[in-house]
Amino acid sequence: MERRYDIDWLRVIAIGLLLIYHIAIVFQPWAMFLGFIKSDELIEGLWKIMSILNVWRIPFLFFVSGMGVYFAIRKRSWKQLLLERSKRILLPLVFGTVAIVPLQFYLFQSYYKLPLSYYSHPAHLWFLGNIFSYVVILFPIFFYLKRSEEKVFQQKLSKLLGNPIGVLSISSVFVLEAVLVKPQVFEMYAMSWHGFFLGFLAFFCGFLFVYSGKCFWNTVLKWRWLYLSLAIGFYLVRVMVFNLKSPNYLMAIESNTWIFAIFGFGFKYLNKPNKSLTYLSQAAYPVYIIHMFVLFLASIVVLPMSIPVLLKFVLIVCLTLLGCFFIYEFIIRRIGVLRQLFGLKWEGIKIKRISVKEKSLQKSV
Repeated sequence: MERRYDIDWLRVIAIGLLLIYHIAIVFQPWAMFLGFIKSDELIEGLWKIMSILNVWRIPFLFFVSGMGVYFAIRKRSWKQLLLERSKRILLPLVFGTVAIVPLQFYLFQSYYKLPLSYYSHPAHLWFLGNIFSYVVILFPIFFYLKRSEEKVFQQKLSKLLGNPIGVLSISSVFVLEAVLVKPQVFEMYAMSWHGFFLGFLAFFCGFLFVYSGKCFWNTVLKWRWLYLSLAIGFYLVRVMVFNLKSPNYLMAIESNTWIFAIFGFGFKYLNKPNKSLTYLSQAAYPVYIIHMFVLFLASIVVLPMSIPVLLKFVLIVCLTLLGCFFIYEFIIRRIGVLRQLFGLKWEGIKIKRISVKEKSLQKSV
């Protein structure tokens, strides 16, 4: 199978942007409404930049997750897929809900001098619950399509995705979702029916894009500037005409044009091996799980400081990234039980131990 380094890179970059996006919420007036620690000094202008990410960041991760399932089933049976996804998604979700998220709630309660109490909740891990649900619901269809490769449906799908209008037409199902579900705020994906159905469509379409063969990738590669121009145009309309609150059907189209452009530019520039990619790709998942706790901790340390507010933002970004990678590198990555609880494989440790033994034997010989 061809290794798609661009998809790995885009997943890492998307999670990195997610961290910065969540940090920006700390400096918005409605931060506490979402359960975030709020800065007394605000940077409301920052939100216009973050709103570019807000419309596509979560749907994009669902697209990528669906693509990952396609690659997974190429070498797994349906039983192996469900077992592997239970270990890598369901177990970290349960562990994070009962052991990680309560820590960030404790920090929130402590900062605002509220009564301290234990409260288990999925919080930002809702995303994992959605993905596991999609796998359980869709795996019969996925394996049916796997057995039917090179047949009529795949050929018709490849033809549809072989031209730029065909790719854009995929947005119609997302427009339909927005019209039927009628979310009050398009970007409120967490634990909502809108987020569930939109994620379901993105997850399924992500699978189909890879399943169709090279047609989708050649199209987004060739027409990436068109999709980027459309995305920027829809964003400017959202800012100048609708004050960032476009009708939901326009938001759905804008979201997909950003995503198609990102896939095109990623395929052009990121589909190549890199020494850092293997490490970052493994680190991204545990970092996603712990980043809110580290973010809250960094906010508690930085916000009381008497320094300019922009410097506070930069400092929280740096401390959150450093804290997450410190915990990953020196705790999660090195303790076998934690590796499993954070969705990592045990094989990495086993291979490392075997290699050490082999080296010691070679020295003794």
